[in-house]
Amino acid sequence: MEVIYSGIRQTPEMIVAVAVQEDVDFIGLSVLSGTHREHAADVLNLLRAQGAEDIQVILGGIIPEEHAALLREIGVAAVFGPGSSTRRITQTIEELVRGPQGSGGREANPDE
Repeated sequence: MEVIYSGIRQTPEMIVAVAVQEDVDFIGLSVLSGTHREHAADVLNLLRAQGAEDIQVILGGIIPEEHAALLREIGVAAVFGPGSSTRRITQTIEELVRGPQGSGGREANPDE
């Protein structure tokens, strides 16, 4: 995997611009401010507006359990809360890259 780190305090517009320019497969957002719902929705909407819906968004941070399902409903591919291991995050990304066929038809869900 190759990681492109764009720095902290990036706007959704900046994040999407870099993702589209670099032709990434995923955007990983780390949100500790409590604005995870708004931030994720903004990034997803901008991706749609740019015709880049194939870029998947994963999210980590201080996220209440009850928000994880809502985030997945709006299009976030995976949600990782405090204590998520790097191994589990990597496994989830690998499952998402393979898609439903490669994972036995099962969607990746790190919250299981």
